[in-house]
Amino acid sequence: MSGSTPMGDFLRARREALKPQDVGLPEYGRRRVPGLRREEVAMLAGVSSDYYMRLEQGRETSPSPQVIDAIAAALHLDDEAHDHLRRLTRAPQEHRGIPAGHERISPQLLQLIDSWPDTPAFILGPALDILAHNALAAALHSGFQRFDNLARMIFLDPAGRTFYQDWDKAANSCVAELRAAYGYDPESQRITEVVETLCAKSPEFAELWARHEVKGKTQQAKYLAHPEAGALEIQFSAFTVNDAPHQQLVVYQAEPASATAAAFADLRSRANRGESPPLPARTDDTA
Repeated sequence: MSGSTPMGDFLRARREALKPQDVGLPEYGRRRVPGLRREEVAMLAGVSSDYYMRLEQGRETSPSPQVIDAIAAALHLDDEAHDHLRRLTRAPQEHRGIPAGHERISPQLLQLIDSWPDTPAFILGPALDILAHNALAAALHSGFQRFDNLARMIFLDPAGRTFYQDWDKAANSCVAELRAAYGYDPESQRITEVVETLCAKSPEFAELWARHEVKGKTQQAKYLAHPEAGALEIQFSAFTVNDAPHQQLVVYQAEPASATAAAFADLRSRANRGESPPLPARTDDTA
């Protein structure tokens, strides 16, 4: 998380990701910097070049809502990235942060996911830690060394490369989700720990993190490959927990009477017979 300020790093990365033709500007000759120049963003946003430079360098940290909106439009930010920029401009004392004891799961929520024997379900924390899961979710991820943190599992566990059939998509989504969580609480020690560890151990994670792309979890199809159950096509959904908005309930569903539904039933039977080894809980050295 090096750089001037979180806001400055975000603006710089998003500026460098754009080409002149992306924003309707002509491109003359060879450019010495990647993406747009600061002066070009300033012109598009209707602010002075000096003011925009101060924003990127962290010497100006309180742009008005109008300036934020103008810069977001100049950088072609989507709604999520625009909201992320707004959060980054807040003073540290304005960030609500993640409350102490955020890993506690309500007994009712645990009872709920345990009542779904045919549906893998788990609870995610803001740093993508697996805070709780049901038996079928554990069986589904039994090929991993640990079912502890999605980011670690995707980037550092060898099983991640085969479990996620479209690994590149899973990796991009994972980093964008972690970046979104970081925007809500830039001072989070746990998010910082996960990011710094992964940046040190995975060049691919470090490259994606530097792009500053932001995307929360959405409902979508996922294609997985379990070492015993084979190829799986699931519908993925994530829900915010009302009494713990820093947590997400993640549910994997199979189409009724599909091959994936049959595979889920087989995994559940194996788990009931004790054929699926239990997964270790998160340890202190988790990414």
